[in-house]
Amino acid sequence: MNTLEESDHKHILVVDDDPEITESIRCALKTAGFKVSIARDGNQGVAIAETKEPHLVILDMMMPRRSGFLVLERLRQNDLEPVPVIMITGNEGNRHQQYAEMLGVNDYIHKPFTMDRLLDSVNNLLDA
Repeated sequence: MNTLEESDHKHILVVDDDPEITESIRCALKTAGFKVSIARDGNQGVAIAETKEPHLVILDMMMPRRSGFLVLERLRQNDLEPVPVIMITGNEGNRHQQYAEMLGVNDYIHKPFTMDRLLDSVNNLLDA
């Protein structure tokens, strides 16, 4: 029975270069019953997304090696049924949010945010 329960857990990929943010998100998601993978930059995020096929991606906009926008573009190129993506950012500009929405982001959350806000978005997207 434990094996079945383990396989039923939704897998979420968190792509962010800030260790404090990734650890906070990881703890909140694991407590909520999700399986979590962490990527510290955009290239690692793409590699994990393509090999582990997560149910949802939480993606920082500003990262080394490959920005969140470039990761989102890559994720949208390959998928016939695109993985839901929540973009998190400290950037307040509307232009960036509009570009993310044009690329097909499912939710756009400004930092700082509450874990309740993030978990609500995760649950809404995975239940849809």
